[in-house]
Amino acid sequence: MLIDIEPLREAPLNQSPFDHIIVPGFIRQDALESVHKDYPSVGKPGSYPVASVECGPSFEQVLQEIQSPEMTGAIEEKFEIDLTDRPTMVTVRDRCRERDGQIHIDSKGKLITVLIYMNPPWEESGGRLRLLRGPGNIEDYTAEVPPNEGTMLAFRCTPDAWHGHKPFEGRRRAIQLNWVVGESYLKREQRRHRLSAFLKKFKAA
Repeated sequence: MLIDIEPLREAPLNQSPFDHIIVPGFIRQDALESVHKDYPSVGKPGSYPVASVECGPSFEQVLQEIQSPEMTGAIEEKFEIDLTDRPTMVTVRDRCRERDGQIHIDSKGKLITVLIYMNPPWEESGGRLRLLRGPGNIEDYTAEVPPNEGTMLAFRCTPDAWHGHKPFEGRRRAIQLNWVVGESYLKREQRRHRLSAFLKKFKAA
């Protein structure tokens, strides 16, 4: 396997400011080079459904492994949540705009968000995801996650799960996996992402 489930199983569940776990080394050290090589070269900001981008075999394997029953079971156990028959949705990011990362919570249709970062050791002050006590102040945080390669962050999507990062512009690669409430929500989000991806390509033309 290219991912390592054991650090996920062993990571403590932090409840401040909301339920989350941080797992360095989630993608195995000896797999990083091949995953980097096979990561989709989107070259533009925004989130893209994995079905709309081209990627290599190592990246495809990561996608399969993070949506496997073993991964789902580990998340269920960690967050004490039943994800039976809950669909998954995966998007990728390649680049970040200065306006990205504003404080927000994820939509009500999402149950669990998993972010897997794929960047060299992060030197910048911007682009480090902060888990916030509220919506009003990016400096009022209890945890900060630099988007270093192989690091995973998972959190429960609740009305108080505020997060964001200070401005950064440039390459900031991240895989986002969500378990969502149902197929209707998934199809709606897939349509929205497809339209957004099409419009981005049209603007770039």
